[in-house]
Amino acid sequence: MAFPDQQAVIQGARTLLRPLASLLLRCGLTWREFAELSRTVFVEVASREYGLRGRPTNISRVAILTGIGRRDVGRIRAGLEEASPALPNQTTDATRLLSGWHQDAEFLAADGQPRELAAEGSEASFEALARRYAPDVPASAMLKELRRVGAVVEQPAGTLRAVRRFYQPMPLDPQWFLNAGSVFADLGVNINHNLAAGNSSGEPSRFLGRATDSSVDAAAVADFRAFLEQEGQQFLERVDAWLTRHRRSDAAPEGRRMVRLGVGVFMIKGDPDKESGNE
Repeated sequence: MAFPDQQAVIQGARTLLRPLASLLLRCGLTWREFAELSRTVFVEVASREYGLRGRPTNISRVAILTGIGRRDVGRIRAGLEEASPALPNQTTDATRLLSGWHQDAEFLAADGQPRELAAEGSEASFEALARRYAPDVPASAMLKELRRVGAVVEQPAGTLRAVRRFYQPMPLDPQWFLNAGSVFADLGVNINHNLAAGNSSGEPSRFLGRATDSSVDAAAVADFRAFLEQEGQQFLERVDAWLTRHRRSDAAPEGRRMVRLGVGVFMIKGDPDKESGNE
């Protein structure tokens, strides 16, 4: 396996870390806390992904790969085994529920828009919707969260109306930060996969593309934002409909494997005179 030029790796890592450092500084994480966290993640990834012939990676190999001493590797791996359970990320469940509300005929009005639903009831209610699309989360907790972020509003008559198709947590609350982490992770996994695909792994590369121009008139930013809100939302809704049509049915053969599949769309805006290209 041929490795990229080390200087290119360092430059790329520096560019990648800038927006991450900015995000963590906003949240009060110091470089020392990040350094210790990164040591833990290096050990976790090396242990999980770099074993030989399908076996778990032993401590000596993890130490060689990461440059962390064997004693520290052992301590970190022991700590990982005792770590507290991860916080639940409600993004997938909440988005699946809102998507179902916008597509499932049982929850649509005659004009094809989401019906206003009663909070409870056995049929065509929010309770029934949650039972179908987010069965692992109590309907009352899901409704409270969706109302909190403004995705669902209560009407004067007491019915519930969906005003958003996708779940977006409030900035800097725990769910927002978990969602931000998953966005970074999805992009990173894509890049890592394509790097392996480019080294004769036998796996096809995954789509990764951008459309940018460093000479756009700054006065056009608002127009571009409006353009992207409309076009990007329509594209995501078409993707969402495609994914819904291809969900594994209950009638699928026993043992049929499921995968997580999707696409991300985000706006890019930066100063071409700044090295990072991000604001």
